Amino acid sequence: MGVARTKRIFLITGPPRVGKTTVLTEVAEQLRVKRLKLGGMISGEVRKDGVRVGFEVCDYASGKRGWLAHVHQPVGPRVGKYRVNLEDLESVGVAAIHNALGEADVMLIDEIGPMELLSRKFIEAVEEAVECKSLVLATIHHRVQHPLVRRVKSRKDTEIINVSLENRGRLPQQVAGKILKIREQ
Repeated sequence: MGVARTKRIFLITGPPRVGKTTVLTEVAEQLRVKRLKLGGMISGEVRKDGVRVGFEVCDYASGKRGWLAHVHQPVGPRVGKYRVNLEDLESVGVAAIHNALGEADVMLIDEIGPMELLSRKFIEAVEEAVECKSLVLATIHHRVQHPLVRRVKSRKDTEIINVSLENRGRLPQQVAGKILKIREQ
């Protein structure tokens, strides 16, 4: 009988607005308090007068921010009512992943979704992240069928975590506990 392979890549998924990013950021905070070195990218929606106008991308370690997509973005590929800002995605998000490679105990990637997957540089950065020695904590769009997502999901060292309204409150502590246990080994 073979030795069980330790999970090293944690993919958080679930329907839109269920709290995937919130779970990821709460796990990150619990790990930061335990003095783990974190790096990578976080994205989040931006609202104006209660209406979502876009999404920003942020380098978790440096705090550098840029626009991932916006309703008034003049150029870039269109996803729904938004145009994706590939320049900011690559100069902030992809750079954040590259900066964390080999440096961070835990790499954060929020989100592997339709907007981000329009960038070849983003795809390559995610591929590098899953091959590095760091643990990876990422959110994935629940319906994305990109070859990269299928490859990462099928790895033996990947665990898929489904977020629901019922479990989202307890997931951060559970996931942080799993990561801390792995780090102790």
